[in-house]
Amino acid sequence: MGHSTTDPGRTPLRRTPRQARSRARLALVLRAAERVLVDEGVQALTTTRVAAEAKVSVGSLYQYLPDRDAIIDALAAGYFTRLEAVMDDLVRAAAAERWEDPVGVLVDAFAGIYRTEHGFRALWFGSGLTERARAADREHKHRMADGVRRVLLALGAAADDEALARSCHAAVLAADALAQEAFRRDAEGDADLLDEAKVMLRGYLAAVVARSPSRP
Repeated sequence: MGHSTTDPGRTPLRRTPRQARSRARLALVLRAAERVLVDEGVQALTTTRVAAEAKVSVGSLYQYLPDRDAIIDALAAGYFTRLEAVMDDLVRAAAAERWEDPVGVLVDAFAGIYRTEHGFRALWFGSGLTERARAADREHKHRMADGVRRVLLALGAAADDEALARSCHAAVLAADALAQEAFRRDAEGDADLLDEAKVMLRGYLAAVVARSPSRP
């Protein structure tokens, strides 16, 4: 997955840009904010610094992003949007390709995103998340868990019930914690830890499928 910008349509902005030119300016500002985040860290995400990087006036930035917290929230929302879009693509692929190892496919896919989304790593590892971003992250994990549920249903692996939804959420929480640790250790992802994550998640998935009342 290549380097991309946040999606202004889903960002928690002071106000939503309606004109194409305003949306383009906001996208430019968010790209600039991501550069500052990656190169200088969370604490550098001041409105003054981001405006200078984007070559816009601070006043025009204030219309949408009045302070550092708003910039962080907007960047986080954009990352969530991109991750969820990838999950939607994987759900469609699971149905078409009939994966034999869904855990391997999913872990490898999202490890690839961690490798390329330098801003995502900088934000999560920089201890700068706001309370709003943390709350949005919790909702994001529920949506990612629903994606895993849809993958299993597409593969015909389990019955669709509350137990499956709960299991998928637990799997996402575990996978996220292991992935974060793997990429804290190594910018490319600690391969041994990622392999252990796959072993653990495959075992858990097997248990989930085994207890499903209508597994194939």
